[in-house]
Amino acid sequence: MTRPDPRKTAALSAALSGAVDLGALKARADAQRQRATAPPPPTATGAPDQDPSPWILDVTEATFQAAVERSLEVPVVVELNASWSQEGAKLSPVLERAARAGGGTWLLARVDLDASPRIGQLFGVQSVPTVVAVAGGQPLDAFAGPLPDAEFAQWINRLLDALRDRLPGISAAEAGRTDAEPVPEPEDPRFTAAEDAFEQGDFAAAEAAYEAILAAEPGNAEAKAALAQVRFTARAEALEQDAVARADANPDDVDAQLAAADLEVASNEVEQAFRRLVDTVRRVFGEDRDRVREHLVGLFELFPVDDERVSKARRNLAGALY
Repeated sequence: MTRPDPRKTAALSAALSGAVDLGALKARADAQRQRATAPPPPTATGAPDQDPSPWILDVTEATFQAAVERSLEVPVVVELNASWSQEGAKLSPVLERAARAGGGTWLLARVDLDASPRIGQLFGVQSVPTVVAVAGGQPLDAFAGPLPDAEFAQWINRLLDALRDRLPGISAAEAGRTDAEPVPEPEDPRFTAAEDAFEQGDFAAAEAAYEAILAAEPGNAEAKAALAQVRFTARAEALEQDAVARADANPDDVDAQLAAADLEVASNEVEQAFRRLVDTVRRVFGEDRDRVREHLVGLFELFPVDDERVSKARRNLAGALY
């Protein structure tokens, strides 16, 4: 068993605490179309899963954020695997057996890296399979390669013991209150329509749907955050890969600076993006300054209000303006 560099785990933690779904971009729409025609995903043995479990999730780039959000209740063990991996074929049944035996004390989120490569990029996967435990939206521990049942049981039990007081779903499952498949909360059809449009790549329709929600409920924080994500994703999908190089070669080109900042955020170079736009605010005036300021404030909305990177950039922006 090998473990990742703790510095990379820290970087991953920062990414997951912010815009965890930024990496989907164009692949989100492609994955949605593929799922519409694809057969049920195979298990590690290549046969269809005849015994689906509520504690085992097949996660794509479109559903990754929802899986991470479930780690607020119980740990989510992310299995980053691929059908061609012989070691992965050994590990998958071990994880599946343990997830079923766990009875909801933790969830197994299976990721096919061939179908969802950007999730692997987010985690910095260097070997297949890789397993990452996420709790409270943060990666806590990881290993690469197969493990026998007994060693994995020790690993997951150690995590459950450490997290039992922090995550209420663990004790609830152990008490037998979550033996049955969880009953989902009723969905708001307005959000469902917006999310469906987003997953299909119809960003204009998704934006209009979220704007309609905010027109009726100006204080709806969920709709406001989702609208910021939709607008950013629509811009990011159209970005050229040399946007940063173009901006660096043309520091007075405001449009180039905005595009470069978007690409840097999409690449999880968040602080560099913020620094770029603050520096641009210092160099330009009038309408151009207003454009850059508004763009930067829009990027702030992609992250939690207490994100230290955002707080620092707000202070720097205030200094640049005044």
